[in-house]
Amino acid sequence: MKLVKFLCAGFLAAGIVLTGPGLTAQATDFIVVQSTTSTQNSGLFDAILPEFEEKTGIDVRVVAVGTGQALKNAANGDGDVLLVHAKPAELTFVADGFGVERLDVMYNDFVIVGPADDPAGIKGMTDAPAAMKQIAGAEAVFASRGDDSGTHKKELALWTEAGIDPADASGTWYRETGSGMGATLNLAAGKGAYTMSDRATWLAFNNKGNLAILAEGDDRLFNQYGIILVNPDRHPSVKAGLGQKFIDWLTGPDGQKAIASFKIGGEQLFFPNARGSTTN
Repeated sequence: MKLVKFLCAGFLAAGIVLTGPGLTAQATDFIVVQSTTSTQNSGLFDAILPEFEEKTGIDVRVVAVGTGQALKNAANGDGDVLLVHAKPAELTFVADGFGVERLDVMYNDFVIVGPADDPAGIKGMTDAPAAMKQIAGAEAVFASRGDDSGTHKKELALWTEAGIDPADASGTWYRETGSGMGATLNLAAGKGAYTMSDRATWLAFNNKGNLAILAEGDDRLFNQYGIILVNPDRHPSVKAGLGQKFIDWLTGPDGQKAIASFKIGGEQLFFPNARGSTTN
């Protein structure tokens, strides 16, 4: 079913109407949401989108990439709604006229994971930059997404606070995958490396191997998600009405309840906190 939706999206974008078994001559209403790998890989969208689609008849087609790429795609008009987790970049996106307004949706946190034998000795630390500094000091292998995602942006901010420029160690103990969170966690599990992950993807990840959460609980690991309607004045192709319906649902009582209800192993992955538009 997901493959059919993807293929249909491509043909519809090209102006082609398909017919045949399971397909109708009239395209259904749909929107394209540029979002992050964490919202997709965690299973959140699979859990909550059917409720919205059933209620509204609007099909939601998600492009799951790193936040940096999602911002670029949306700035190019390749989508109707943007849902990512890099607030400074999101505010710039709106200020530059690419988005209408930014709304808080939900949050969780980041965690620093690594091999259980913990060669850098960071287990139990609650000071994230200090933990990163110890990893660098031990020259323990660290797997970075290196993809301009929201997670990568946060990681770089922590290195800066730690007074470390990891680019100096690129290719030695610092390994940049240029990939999503799942692939980066796979590399970390295979190499016995440290990495930083959003908690939702970590909880949904099945190939943990010898990895464990070693550092967490720092306020600087807070991970806020925001949602933005792509500006139809900049890109007339944006389905502003349909996109706004999705935003209203996700930030309203039903969407917020759906987010809160999504759990893995009894543990809640995202915490709804929509309170209207934000400007700081």
